[in-house]
Amino acid sequence: MRVSNTSGGLKVQAIAGTYVVMLGFDLPQANCQGLLGFSIHRSDVTENEAYYLEAMKAFAETDPGFPAGSLYSTRDHPIQSFQWADYSAKPGHRYVYTVTALNGTPANLTPIASIAVTVDTEIRIGQIHETYFNRGTAASQEYVRRFGDRSPDKVANNKAFEWLSRGLYEAMTEFISSCVPGTHSLRIAAYEFNYGKLLDVIKMASDAGVDIQIIYDARKPKPGDDNRIAVATAGLQNICTERTEGASYISHNKFIVKITNGVPEEVWTGGTNFSDGGIFGHSNVAHVVKDRAVAGEYLAYWNELEKDLKSPAMKTAVEALTAVPPIPVPAGVSVIFSPRKSLNALNFYGNLAMSAVDGLFMTFAFGMNSVFKNVYQNSGARLRMALMEKATRPMEEGPEKTAEEQAIQTLRNMPENIFSIGDFVRVNTFDGWVKERLTGLNSNVRYVHNKFMLVDPLGSDPIVVVGSANFSEASTKDNDENMIVIRGNKRVADIYMGEYMRLFSHFSFRESLKWRKPNDPPKPLRIDDWWADSFGNTERSSRRQFFSNAA
Repeated sequence: MRVSNTSGGLKVQAIAGTYVVMLGFDLPQANCQGLLGFSIHRSDVTENEAYYLEAMKAFAETDPGFPAGSLYSTRDHPIQSFQWADYSAKPGHRYVYTVTALNGTPANLTPIASIAVTVDTEIRIGQIHETYFNRGTAASQEYVRRFGDRSPDKVANNKAFEWLSRGLYEAMTEFISSCVPGTHSLRIAAYEFNYGKLLDVIKMASDAGVDIQIIYDARKPKPGDDNRIAVATAGLQNICTERTEGASYISHNKFIVKITNGVPEEVWTGGTNFSDGGIFGHSNVAHVVKDRAVAGEYLAYWNELEKDLKSPAMKTAVEALTAVPPIPVPAGVSVIFSPRKSLNALNFYGNLAMSAVDGLFMTFAFGMNSVFKNVYQNSGARLRMALMEKATRPMEEGPEKTAEEQAIQTLRNMPENIFSIGDFVRVNTFDGWVKERLTGLNSNVRYVHNKFMLVDPLGSDPIVVVGSANFSEASTKDNDENMIVIRGNKRVADIYMGEYMRLFSHFSFRESLKWRKPNDPPKPLRIDDWWADSFGNTERSSRRQFFSNAA
């Protein structure tokens, strides 16, 4: 849901997803002289509670001296940014946000303009598209505030895992356990298939009489050996098929087709592996599509995977199932499967990204392919953001890696491009932030495992691309992969946009700390013209205009 309002020169746009409400502000540059920031008051109409949102910085003059990692009310310590977000929103709630621009002095803040917007967050259940983002921020200050310096398995009553899941695991198990014997069937295709508790849920449904058949990656020691052990431990061997052909490739799918009385009805897809790290660790999304045509395409694909074809035959079968869509893509949902004989699908994603006019937002779990370097170099979109696990794909130290890092830095230097790279807060003498640690759930990918692209997400005709593929050559020509392209669904775009910015803000903050000197004190709120670089040809100006929908 999107709502905007203007009063006294102040414009506020609110974009509500399920768990995130983004707020974009705009104020004429001439009105910004003496601006000290924006306070944000939230009223939850649904639960009848109201308070000011909090942030992590304070004015030096009025700093109450709270311990490191504390939060400060924006009533007294306003936000010095033209874009903010409420990450504590709940699905299906009505909220009223009152944004007030303040000047004066830190000890005597004076309102100069104020405006309220009312939004309803999206509900999760019962929609054609259901999306489930895990927390994806296991190494976070909030984790430490809640659970201390303990790994999730050391926290009583499963509370840490519940917080990290954020409803994803619960939805996954409900998708399976809600099946009725004699009515429903499940067809599962998995890369990592080794989270024992989930496999126990599948075993229980199968023993109850639900028709379940599973294909999992059995190639290479990882994840093949882990999968075999987990399958044997759960007693699922008799309903599993190992995908072994194409030894240098991977069967990278993570989807489940639900069939009702012989008719494919729904598909659970996305980038979340059926493993503890995938569900609770690095950032992931699961996406349910309740559409018979789409579910039917996935079932046909599963049937080919079950044959465990060699790569050439699999490519022929896949291309017979799904063609690469044209651009402009059709309204609704298009499906693309891999492996394919050429890079046409990868080039399609590149051309789709290049078609962005207002905004392009992508995730990169394993570096940025040259197709997308070209996009970020030459796109005409006024704002282009990239969230990356690392600056490069896995590479040995040396000239090639150095050159790759420099290429990414060159892109980052462009004012239209804003990149963030996964990281966590390292404890030292200067940071002033609470200690953070990784949970130990992941090794290869610690932070950003998402695979999705948003093209003009806040426009009237947004495009969302999501699935298992990493926007790479291997994911197009070699691996078993699936992707969906959703055009024209504002609800889906709003949800993905909010979650993207949640993750982006989380990691960009952490990355920024690397540039501070060891003896630098924590930076307080500013009393100078902090707003100046939000105008002109700067990345902050691009963000201000995009999120506030400024002319």
